Amino acid sequence: MGERKALDNKASLLMVGICMIWGLQQIVLKMAAADISPVMQIALRSGISLLLVYPLVKVLPGTKLFSKQFLVPGFLVALLFSLEFVLVAEALRLTSASHTVVLLYTAPIFVALGLHWKLPAERLNSIQWIGIFTAFLGIVFTFLGKDNATESMSSNMLLGDFFALLAGISWALTTITLRLTRLSDVPATQTLFYQLLGGFIFLLIIAFASGQATIHWTPIAIGSLVFHSLLMSFASLMIWFWLLRNYLASQLGVFSFLTPIFGIVFSVILLNEKIEQNFIFGTLMVMLGVMIVSLHQWIRKKISHAAPIK
Repeated sequence: MGERKALDNKASLLMVGICMIWGLQQIVLKMAAADISPVMQIALRSGISLLLVYPLVKVLPGTKLFSKQFLVPGFLVALLFSLEFVLVAEALRLTSASHTVVLLYTAPIFVALGLHWKLPAERLNSIQWIGIFTAFLGIVFTFLGKDNATESMSSNMLLGDFFALLAGISWALTTITLRLTRLSDVPATQTLFYQLLGGFIFLLIIAFASGQATIHWTPIAIGSLVFHSLLMSFASLMIWFWLLRNYLASQLGVFSFLTPIFGIVFSVILLNEKIEQNFIFGTLMVMLGVMIVSLHQWIRKKISHAAPIK
């Protein structure tokens, strides 16, 4: 594999486009929820994307897709992926899409905390702890943003926000599992295959068991499935994997902070959601905290360069 390049205009534009697609994910799920439940949407999109991804799956030489060494971690990743979207679906039913997308993207904080306890190389430094403290303060503020809601609505939104936060933790656990098991050495398309297969099977079962399998084939329901299957779960992820193979991951990661911002903007424009002042302040703190944790090396270099020479 060749040396990874610094970001150029092409990569930057692709990352902005990907973040827009990812920011639209929860908004489109909620827009189509009256015609097809979010759980059913994600189950079907996983199945369709699975068919598209399968021909592209690469397996390490000497192993098979369902080798024993991958069976347990593959099952765990599939289960956590499914749990994440069950929680996202419940969150969207109870709270706003803007709250859901912001709290979902707290996942990097929980990844950092989880790896801190497991891998010596991932020990958090003082700068990262500042970022984590900032992000958790932001989470508290996002939970306080229901000043004008009725008591019943406020209670439902709090529960929905809690589900969104749990979805972020589930996403983090998926990432930690990928990092700490044999799946850390396999091609990205293989891990994506396990997640899509699990999402299709588990979520389809949950949709039928919970009475959420009814589909009204309206234009918005079909549009949602096309968006999630072709753009979200297939095209955007394939472009993301291509970017990771060719460009510096640290520079690509900076753009991921645009996703919740796009999510908030689209929720206001497309769903007419109102954004509370406390929520805006909390979101800024969460994003700042996540950026500090993710960019700690760059921040440390800037601080060391700015320090006076004695």
